[in-house]
Amino acid sequence: MTDELVMNWTLGAPALLAIAAGAILLLLLLIIKWRIHAFVALVVISLLTAVATGIPVGSIVPTLTGGFGGTLASVALLVGLGAMLGRMLETSGGAEILTNALISKFGEKRAPLALSVASLLFGFPIFFDAGLVVMLPIIFTVARRLGGSFLGYAFPAATAFSVMHIFVPPHPGPVAASGLLEANVGLVLLLGLVVALPTWYFVGHLFGKYVGRKYNIAIPDILDGSEQEQHDFASTPSLRTVVTLLLLPLILIFMNTGLNALATAGIVDKNETWVQILRLLGETPIALLITVLLAMYLLGYKQNKDKTLIEAVTDSALGPVCSIILITGAGGMFGAVLRASGIGDAVASSLEAVGLPIIVAGFIIAAVVRVAQGSATVALTTAAAIVQPVVVGNADFNSIEVVAIVLALAAGSVFAGHVNDSGFWLVSRFFGMDVKTTLKVWTVGQALVGICGFIIALGIFAVAGAVA
Repeated sequence: MTDELVMNWTLGAPALLAIAAGAILLLLLLIIKWRIHAFVALVVISLLTAVATGIPVGSIVPTLTGGFGGTLASVALLVGLGAMLGRMLETSGGAEILTNALISKFGEKRAPLALSVASLLFGFPIFFDAGLVVMLPIIFTVARRLGGSFLGYAFPAATAFSVMHIFVPPHPGPVAASGLLEANVGLVLLLGLVVALPTWYFVGHLFGKYVGRKYNIAIPDILDGSEQEQHDFASTPSLRTVVTLLLLPLILIFMNTGLNALATAGIVDKNETWVQILRLLGETPIALLITVLLAMYLLGYKQNKDKTLIEAVTDSALGPVCSIILITGAGGMFGAVLRASGIGDAVASSLEAVGLPIIVAGFIIAAVVRVAQGSATVALTTAAAIVQPVVVGNADFNSIEVVAIVLALAAGSVFAGHVNDSGFWLVSRFFGMDVKTTLKVWTVGQALVGICGFIIALGIFAVAGAVA
């Protein structure tokens, strides 16, 4: 009997759900009660889950490494380059200069709001993880300057990136769902903002104030250089230089996403050489690489800093983030095992015949698939594919109702991100929170994002139906 046949049993949705729930419970026990390092615990649970769900023996290791490597492919470059940029901004004094400008312009009481507004703007073209990493040094510096719990500053900004990423094109989730349901992408963008901004206010701003008061989280020192580095590398760059370094990746990435949207709409030809070159420059890792090189020049070489010092500052940024990268990759591994087990498809097919209104059923399917296997993109596209036959070509739905369905699916796909989601670990480690606190803060926050987003989408759907 071959390895592929040793474990190739087929389990129903109840059994798969039970295994997933047991795996998550055991993972939490390993990390919280028995104090096993999160990276080791995630690898162990991923392996045990693969065995329990009947993934063929010959496919187990490729599934583990594929999920790990796939997550690292998107996270490692962003976190590594973002940490280098953050360390240079921090040690040069650039973050302090921008912080002074923000406080001078908005006042101390409104500084957290200013961070969130900047994050909402940055979040339009930049993916959640990349935007958060770029903004972290500024968030750290503002928090140090004004005092109080770090969450009071970081949570609203992180939620701003989250709502923009999940609801607003040109991010991949809403664009993919729009394509599957043949929704007007322009309308999805406009109404996505109608959903995203109030959702941020209720969750990022109001709930953010609550968690900032309830949980006194110290400011992480992950981007701090040594005192010697801060003394030697300090150059008090101009505000214009700092703003340039923050806006450059925004502009480059926006150029990429904008051209992708134009190509999808048929306005430009994506095969044109100039389009391909500009899209390459705007790919997130390339945009961050260009920005890091420019920062090395503007904050280092142009200030006549010793080359060895520049190398030391950028190198010292990588050590502290290695743990974050590995744990995030292991979280992606766990999610990949759950996806390979078929749990998402089993849950979705079980919910398909419940008989709820399509917008409610789509939200629930997306939410359950998200909780079951971790990936928001998989949850959104799965739910969109399931409701597609009912929505596409259905004369009962006008264009705005179809857009509302897309946004409801998006709301479900972000619901309650937890230990099987790589983003959960990114937030946990960068914010310096243990797993229990991250569940109380981030998982609950993401659940609220899903619920608020769905309520607003449902309202749009009801109004559009009443007016039609």
